[in-house]
Amino acid sequence: MSEKSKTFDFVHIETVFSSEHERNISFLSDKYNQPGLLKEKIRNLTKDAFNSNHTICGKSVLLKPNWVTHDRKEQDAFCLRTNDNLLLAFVEIMLEYNPSRILIGDAPIQNCNWNKLLSHQFLKSIDTLQQIHSIPIEIKDFRRVTFDPFKNELNKDRNPLSDYIIFDLEKSSYLEPISSVRNNFRVTNYDPGRLAQSHTLGVHKYCVTKELFNADVIISLPKVKTHQKTGITAALKNLVGINGDKDFLPHHRVGGQGLGGDCYPGKNILRRTAEYFLDCANKKQGKNIYRFYIILSKVFWRSSFPKVVHQLAAGWPGNDTSWRMVMDLNRIAVFGKKDGTIAEVPQRSLYSFCDGIIGGQGDGPLNPEPLPLGILCFTNNSAMNDICMATLMGFDFQKIALLKTAYQNIIHKKIDLSMNEKIITLKDLQAYSVPTLPPPAWVDYLSNT
Repeated sequence: MSEKSKTFDFVHIETVFSSEHERNISFLSDKYNQPGLLKEKIRNLTKDAFNSNHTICGKSVLLKPNWVTHDRKEQDAFCLRTNDNLLLAFVEIMLEYNPSRILIGDAPIQNCNWNKLLSHQFLKSIDTLQQIHSIPIEIKDFRRVTFDPFKNELNKDRNPLSDYIIFDLEKSSYLEPISSVRNNFRVTNYDPGRLAQSHTLGVHKYCVTKELFNADVIISLPKVKTHQKTGITAALKNLVGINGDKDFLPHHRVGGQGLGGDCYPGKNILRRTAEYFLDCANKKQGKNIYRFYIILSKVFWRSSFPKVVHQLAAGWPGNDTSWRMVMDLNRIAVFGKKDGTIAEVPQRSLYSFCDGIIGGQGDGPLNPEPLPLGILCFTNNSAMNDICMATLMGFDFQKIALLKTAYQNIIHKKIDLSMNEKIITLKDLQAYSVPTLPPPAWVDYLSNT
């Protein structure tokens, strides 16, 4: 590791295009089919951190991709989740450093079909790599609960609670300032009663996989995308997947802003009634009456004539909950101890390698359109990384609550920022930005900033 990497945090960015003319979906998508190029870029970006020491050798490595859900459209392989070929190339580079073990894991959304997420070819490639290198590679689904809303099938306790560590951040949680005894935190399509046990005034619990603490080296591999609830998702948001049970993950507060919530602006009795029946449905998942409540919820919601900023999932700039949850989990990831307490000093190094060859724009994170970013990025500072990604997307990071808050934690840090191995500033990075379609409810808020 170079002296700079020892002393300072860093964000290293490399382009996979030579001119703006090449910065298009057709040209960039082909880069995922060039394993030699991918491995060359990965080696170059990670060399300062991994080449000259024993960061990886003999260590247990946790790779945390963005596996939010399985592909639903052909383009999803490029813009929805961490690309398989990029992930395979990264595994190959890690194997060259001779780790003792590699674990690849994530907690997708509850209705993700794990068997569709992991293709036969991907699994075959992983098996081949571990045989060649004689190093075990495990793939793990961190979810404790899955639910198929179409089949109304609920599967609880897929993994035992002993596989997780419960962290209670109590009053130090970012969620505490917006907490109350009303138990109004919500996760769309989850039982609000269970969430109330995890998050209320003075209580803020998270269910974090033990694999995070069993690993010596943690490398997140996010896909750079827009996000309905937090504006963008990259290094910071990707860590939500270390939490294995979404009954511990507040995404918003029930009701409109006029009723003390943050699900949508204003207040409307029809929308609030729709939320009530959605709560009723989520309490009855797996029961016959579930579908009846879902229908009632939809009827009342549609009767309210919602606009783009009115969403039952709280996908709008006024969501003041999700970003706080993300900040909590990032704190746990860096400062959390295996006994469920938070240390005053960092307990581990956390790296992120961003897949931004083709990013996601528009209705992210679950239904994005391809975005020709044309970059790969390696960092040990998630906050600065995401500020850079927002800048490359043409967004004002100060208008995104997650990034504005994260920036306050690093404002006095010395951070090396480079593009194609040349030191640059955040202002310099603006020259590489591409027009990006914000999430639907964020268009007026983020466009032309």
